[in-house]
Order: sequence, then structure tokens, then C-alpha cells
Amino acid sequence: MAKICGADTVRTLEDLEQDAVRIAAELGERGLHRGDRVLFKAQNSVGYVTVLLALMHAGASIVLLDHNEPAEVTERVIGQARVVLCVADEDAVVPETAVAVLTIYQLQLAAAGRAVRDEVDLDVRTWCELPDGLLMCSSGSTGTPKLVVKTGASFLANLRRNIDLVGHVGTDVLVPLLPFSHQYGLSMVLIAWLARCSLVVAPYRRLDHALRMAGLCGATVFDATPATYRSMVNIVRTRPALRTVVASARMLCVGAAPLYPGLVDQYVEEFGMPLLDSYGSTEMGNVSFASVGNPVACGPAVRGVDLSVVDDDGAEVPAGVTGEIMVRTPDLMTGYLDENGVLDPVEPGWFASGDFGFLDQAGNLHVLGRKRAVHRMGHTLYPDMIERKIGAAGCSAKVVALPDDRLGSFLVAFVEDDQNRPASYWKEQFMPVLPAYEQPNRVVVVKNFPLNRNGKPDGKRLEEMALEGASVAS
Repeated sequence: MAKICGADTVRTLEDLEQDAVRIAAELGERGLHRGDRVLFKAQNSVGYVTVLLALMHAGASIVLLDHNEPAEVTERVIGQARVVLCVADEDAVVPETAVAVLTIYQLQLAAAGRAVRDEVDLDVRTWCELPDGLLMCSSGSTGTPKLVVKTGASFLANLRRNIDLVGHVGTDVLVPLLPFSHQYGLSMVLIAWLARCSLVVAPYRRLDHALRMAGLCGATVFDATPATYRSMVNIVRTRPALRTVVASARMLCVGAAPLYPGLVDQYVEEFGMPLLDSYGSTEMGNVSFASVGNPVACGPAVRGVDLSVVDDDGAEVPAGVTGEIMVRTPDLMTGYLDENGVLDPVEPGWFASGDFGFLDQAGNLHVLGRKRAVHRMGHTLYPDMIERKIGAAGCSAKVVALPDDRLGSFLVAFVEDDQNRPASYWKEQFMPVLPAYEQPNRVVVVKNFPLNRNGKPDGKRLEEMALEGASVAS
């Protein structure tokens, strides 16, 4: 029987669904109507999963926001999305506005006191019919985050394609070490619900605790970012008791950020199985997946989704040739919500991802990074492509390009090394694989990259660090 396992509670999926139905009834009696926009801002918990399903059952338009977003961002989203109700944690920062605020605990308490009538099945059909069933913030990795608008029907259809390709089954125990307020984490919560399998709501910021909890629950599938897997392998090497937890899993899935080959090699060496990479975005949904039967790169596109790679003129290139990844998916977002709260729609058809990559002869997608061009010494360079070359030399690196009057761009390479070896050591490793015009002007060694709330390397913070170093050097 499928269970939802939290740090201090375990519920069967069926009981949790009945809790959700009761909470939806409570929200209706408090004046929530079909299509009303509700801001949902909370940390991962069993209560989070319950309220999420309750809002879907109630037919609300759900506006997801990261628990750590500051008050000014929260207030802007409330106004922009024309929110009528906020549901939050007790300690979530929600500004004082004219909008009502309820906590997860208040809703659970009220629902527990409701008279038990004939059971009503959880029904999300009304939510699926809304043109704006789900609003999520884009990652903001290339600029200011935008509010992405999707229908509930398209989001769930995309997850069913995901399940078909990856192969989640009812006996699985999923452990997503991710925030549920973002695309990847939310996907895993609802995949557990659709596949009727168990879900572990683990404290993903405390990996030692999360792994112990995963072991007790019999984890079979982990999902996490590359940064989390890097920390995980370091933990299990020093704590052998936790090693069996990872080694017992049948799938180690990864996404949300580029995966460098050295990390995959570590997992093959350590556990005899690779990390299964994937590709997608908030705008496009889940696009392609490696699987146990095909652990190559990001695997093929899911059923019903088409991939193409094009050159700078928009012409399709042959297999093995690098270009911009184009995606045609029925699960594409409806559009972005503009600053006035009006939908700015996107046209169906081919969507330019802004990412570099190539398709191999078997149709597997190889993602190389963002298509961010800079100019240096008369050449057009792409920092993410330089990072891939450095990664092939065994270094985990992020490259920041700063404006420079003489060179065009001043390149700073941040190298991630928990042993804190000197910059000179790393220069010896990767400088020989780079032509002169791609070689960084400066190499900075850090124990860990700063991460944003999605668990991706924080490009904005790295740029700030590069600028700080440049000012010190000058």
C-alpha cells in the first residue's frame, strides 16, 4: 500500500487523499471558488502534499512560490497574479496585505474536526480544465524569474509521459531531495500520486538525516540535482552505514542542472550504476530521460514530444552536430503572466530552449549548456561549452565572463574542490585542453558552488564573486 512518509508522520495515500478532500471542503466553506488564485508558499512536508491535492480538488488556480522568497517578491506576485488567498507555513514570510492568509496547520486542524460523511474520491478534473491551473516561477538562472502559466491537464499529461519512459511502478518508494515548489520537485510529488507509489518527504538540506530516513522507508528511486549527488557521495564515503541506502536503490535520477561526466564515473565506481540524467524546464515540462535500459546522456524524448537541433540560421543539423535544442511538445506552457497580470501567450509549435546540445544516432539528447555567447580576442565563445571541456579534464567548473575593454571578456573559472587544492594544480589539469582564447584569466578554487533555491549553481552569486575578485585585483 502506498504511503506518504514524513519526518514525524506516515499516512497511507488513500487516507491523505481523504484529508485533502476535507481541506477542500473547508476552503469552499471559507469562500474559495473555482478558478480563484491561491498563493501556496511552504516548505516540504506531508501537510504540503495534502494541501496541494486539496487545492487541485477544489479547482483553485495554484500559484507556487518558494518558501524562502522575501516579502517584497511575495507581495509583487500576490498583486501580479491577483491572488485572493495565501496558504503558508507558520514561519513563511507573507506580507501584510488585504489578502487572507491561512496556515497548513489551521487547515489540517479544521479538516480534522469536520464530520465524517460518505467518502468522496479526490477529483482533479475541474483543476485540469482551468486555463491557469498552475503558475510557477521560472528558475531565473538567466535573468529575473517569470511566472509561467500552465493548465493542470498539460502538467499531468507530461508526468504520465515521464512515468511511461522512466518506468515508475506502484512498488516504488520515491525520495525527491528537491523543493516541492519548483518544477522538478513538484513533478516527483505528483508522479508518486499518479503511479500510486510511496513518497518520502525527506529533509533534503540535511542529507545524512534524509538518507537514514530513506533507508528506513526502503527507498528505490532518488531524484536530486548534481550538487546534491556530489554531496551524497562524499557523505556515504565517510559513513558506510548510509552507503547501502544508496546502493539498494534501483534508480538514481538527476536533473535541473548540467551533469558533468566525472560525477557519473564516481557513481559507477562507487555503486555500480550510473546517474540517470534528464532534460526539461518549467516552460517545457519534462522533455527527455535516460533510463535503466538506456542510461545514455539525457536519453530520448518522451512519447509525444519532438526534438530538433538547429544552427544559427535555424536549419536542422545532422546527428552528432552541436546546435540549439528545439522542442515541440503538447505540454508547453500557456504563456507568461506579464506585470499587469495578463497572460502573454506562446504560440504552439517549436520552442527555442536557449540550450546547446546534440542528438546522437540513436536519438539520445546530449545537453551541453546554455547558449550564452561572449566575445573575446576576436572569437565568439560560450562559457558553458568551456565548462564542458574543463569537465572532461576531471574538473567541476563554472565560467563567468566579465566585460573587458582590451580582451572583450575577462574569464574567471570557479573550480569546485572539497580538498582545496591550489589554482595552479587545476590549471595544470585543464589549461592544455583549451585553446588560448578560451583559457581563463583567473582560476578561483571553492569548496562548493553557491546554489540557488532550485539547487543549481547560482550564476548571479558567482558573477558577484568574480566582480569582487576583480575589484580586489585592481
